[in-house]
This record gives sequence, C-alpha cells and structure tokens, in this order.
Amino acid sequence: MQIKSDIDIAQQAVLEPIIKVAASVGIQEDEIELYGRYKGKLSFGAMKRLSQKQDGKLVLVTSINPTPAGEGKTLTTIGLAQGLQALGKNAVVALREPSMGPVFGMKGGAAGGGYAQVLPMEDINLHFTGDMHAITAANNLLAAAIDNHLQQGNELRLDSRRIVWKRVLDMNDRALRHTVIGMGGMNSGIPREEHFMITVASEIMAILCLATDIADLKRRMAAIIVGYDMDGKPVRAEQLQVTGAMAVLLKDAIKPNLVQTIEHTPALIHGGPFANIAHGCNSIMATKMALKMGDIAITEAGFGADLGAEKFFHIVCANAGFAPHAVVVVVTVRALKMHGGVARDALDQANVIAVQAGLANLAKHIDTLRQFGVPAIVGMNHFAADTTEEVQAIQKWCDAQHIPMALQTCHRDGGKGGRALAQVVIDVLQKQDKASYQPLYDVHDSIENKVRAIVQKVYGGKDVAFSAQAKKEIQQLVALGKTSLPICMAKTQYSLSDDPQAKGSPRDFVITIDQVRLCAGAGFIVCQTRNILVMPGLPKVPAANGVDIDENGKIVGLF
Repeated sequence: MQIKSDIDIAQQAVLEPIIKVAASVGIQEDEIELYGRYKGKLSFGAMKRLSQKQDGKLVLVTSINPTPAGEGKTLTTIGLAQGLQALGKNAVVALREPSMGPVFGMKGGAAGGGYAQVLPMEDINLHFTGDMHAITAANNLLAAAIDNHLQQGNELRLDSRRIVWKRVLDMNDRALRHTVIGMGGMNSGIPREEHFMITVASEIMAILCLATDIADLKRRMAAIIVGYDMDGKPVRAEQLQVTGAMAVLLKDAIKPNLVQTIEHTPALIHGGPFANIAHGCNSIMATKMALKMGDIAITEAGFGADLGAEKFFHIVCANAGFAPHAVVVVVTVRALKMHGGVARDALDQANVIAVQAGLANLAKHIDTLRQFGVPAIVGMNHFAADTTEEVQAIQKWCDAQHIPMALQTCHRDGGKGGRALAQVVIDVLQKQDKASYQPLYDVHDSIENKVRAIVQKVYGGKDVAFSAQAKKEIQQLVALGKTSLPICMAKTQYSLSDDPQAKGSPRDFVITIDQVRLCAGAGFIVCQTRNILVMPGLPKVPAANGVDIDENGKIVGLF
C-alpha cells in the first residue's frame, strides 16, 4: 500500500489546541506560554508545581548502529507512546529538537514519519520556538566578547593563539570549518584563525540540556573556558562579564516546548545535541517534566546504543538522578542485512543469512545494555518487503537470548501499529519497580582508563591509542585538576569502531583519539576520534533542493 508523504500526512492531520493537550497531563492554562495555537512552553511555575509529583516510569529508545537504509528510531519512539496511549496508558514523549543542518542536508526532517509524527512538523523542523537561534546568539555573544576584549586592550592577557571558544551556526556550511577573522585593518579586530561549529555541537547546547534551572544555567556558563592566557592559565566566560546577558538570551529557550503527536499524545521537544559529536539527548528539564506529566515517559538517545545510550547513562543520568526502567533497541531487517554485508541497492532481496550475520551488531548493543544493568526490549520496525523467514530469524535469536521482542508498523498504522511493542514494554515495566543502572567506569579514574573502558566494554574493541596532540591535551587537563568528569566520545555513528565502513561487530580494533577538549560548563570531556567534523557539509544534492513554499504559504519537500 502506497501511503502519503510525511508532510502530506502532517498537513492533513487535525490538531488539538495545545492548551487542551496540556490539560490532559495536568498543566493549567496559565502555566503554558503560547506560541500560536499548537505550540507552547512550560512555565517555571508549572515546573515548580509539578516537581512535588511522583515520577512515572522512564523508557529509553535507542538502536543498533544506523545505516543509510534508516531505522526509524524517532518514529518508533513516537509510535510507542501512541501505542501506550491506545492501551489506556498516560504516556508522554520527550525528544530532541531537529537541527536545520540535517533538515536541509542529507537526512532531512526529524519529527518522526508516516502516522507516527510530532506536529506541527514544519515548525518543529524549522524555526520552532526559536531555541536554536537563542543558543546560537548566546554562543556568538561570548565569541564577540572575546574578540572585543582582544581589541580593547586585552586586560586578561588572552593568548590569541589559544582561544578555544568557537562561533556556531545551525546550518551545514563546510566553508566555515577553517577561517581567518579580524581582517580589514585596526578597527576590524585582531586577526586570528577561527573555525565554526554547528550549533547542536556547541557547549551552550549541552549546557542548556544539562541545566536544571536558570541558576544552574548561569553557573555552568560562567565556568566555560574560552581560552588560555599568556601564562597558560584558563580564562573563563565569567571573566568577560557577559554570562548574565547570555542567560537573558536563553530565558525562554531553557523552558521545554510542548507539542503533540499526530494522535494528540503530549510531546516535549527540547534541546538537540548531536550524538556523534555531543551527548545526543534532549534536555534534563524536559525529561523530568515528562516523568511528572505521564505515568510512562518515553525518551530517545541519538544514533546507536554505543553513542546516545552510553552518554545517556554516563552523562545525563549522572547529572539528573534518574534512570530508565527499560530500554527499547530499534532494529530493521534492512539495517541488519547491511550489517551482514549486503549493499544498499540489494536490500529488497530476501537474505536470511545476511540478517543472521547482521545480528552480531544487535548482540553487541544488547550486551552493552546488560552491562549497564537495564532490561532491553527489541522493537523491530517492520517494512512491507521483510520476508517471514527474515523476521523469524530475528525472533528466533531474541528468544534464544531471552530478550522480549515485538514488531511495530507505526509508520503505516500509527498507535495501532505500536500496540504490540507497547504491550511488551508494559509487561517489562510491571516487573521493574525501581530504575537503576551501573556505570561502566569510575568517573574519578584517569581519562585514558575511562576511554579504554568505553572502547572495550561498549564498542568491543581491543584498545585505544592517543595522538601526540591528545596526550598533550590530557596532560593539560591533569594539571588543571579537571579529569574527574564523564567522557563524551565523538565518533562515527555508522560503526562500533571509528571506521564507518566496519559494519556488524568488528573485533580487535583500536580506537584512535585525535583530540581531547574540556567542556567545563557542560561538565564533560570530549574525546574526538579520527575523521569527525564539528561542522558538517552539504551533500551534492542537499534536501534543501526539494523544499519550497507555494503562494498560499503551504510548505512542500520537508519529507
């Protein structure tokens, strides 16, 4: 059956006023700040009042290593919530905000798909409530203050060669990866090298997502290290005296956004850090509110369990004090066949042997979740081309591993297609009175040992190697006394290794760390593997080429 495009489905959906959606989960009319009829922000009053309410149960959605075939993790998250609602459960979704980089780049929109979408999808994929712009502005205000300080006498003795704070833009623009600024004479600033990052990879984005309130936001931003002085000592954002102004720019962006799914399930969409570069999870504030508003909160961690889920445990849970009661791992027959060695143009051909070979990737992610001590559920996104034999191969493996599994057809059937997975989730949650997890490393251990633990326990690798630059950067962090922080790995999402072409579950590989940088405000240490770009580029034919608007204001091309 041929179904309509995502945007056609979204534009034909009948939405409820957001005030009505809010009321369904206990948010009063004066506790939501409206952005039109169908979007709103939760007020500080709502968050304070509901903070006394008992938490619901938390379900994390992750996946195997993604492939160009697409796994449908976000639509599974949304469809699961709709399925739970269809079974009479009070479910709330907490998701990240899409970045316009991927929206206009290779991936396209990120609001789910088919009949498992969050709406209004055009707004969510584009400007939404302006959070991305506010984060960009706050980041670049600090950047402007740095260069103005250099121009106005440099009282802090900043070393212009050792400024680590970068400007950002929420757009894929490869030309900004390496630039020179301050050209044009004495009144145009001090010339120096600069490179831009995409907004969703920035420390301000991470800080917004990890902050618990405005006071915590300001404390974290004050701690940002912008560079080093002539004596090698760190210079922090608070010394430039603009963190108050930065907080003012973020005064609305810090409030979680409330929208709805296509079936009117409440959805909190807030924050959007990339998972291959940053920590890949929506804001702590939004997840906490979802736990207060619903009996079951469903949240998602970016990319595979080796990236998003690992960071969810070691960074988000460690900061927030909550933990998931269960984790759903999204798989598809098509993705397993790619991990089993099948080329993309041959995925529609039945290949049980390739599915069985690709199960090695799923097995490693399940092993990781078991090490964390949380129950795992396999949620299979079922496509029409999947054969009975291929599906049975996955089911047989799950049965042998004693892992609950369910198929979902949420893209085609919405909440109805998510009922089977929802029922399995309910059954697992009924056995989980307490949420807990065990970290896979001691946060007070050395940086080298923490990275090694991730490589060996999560990726299944043999060891880790540090470049000369990375070793020097680690020594600097040791001298600063800033090593007792969690690790945020920046690694390709396409493989358990740092080689995007190594599918399945590679063995005996060594991960190479090229760069180590401290995000003192966010409270983690980024360890960057080879070939990772913090400013993506557009593909030869970007998704932007297919986006347009007609004379009546109707948008087309956003999937």
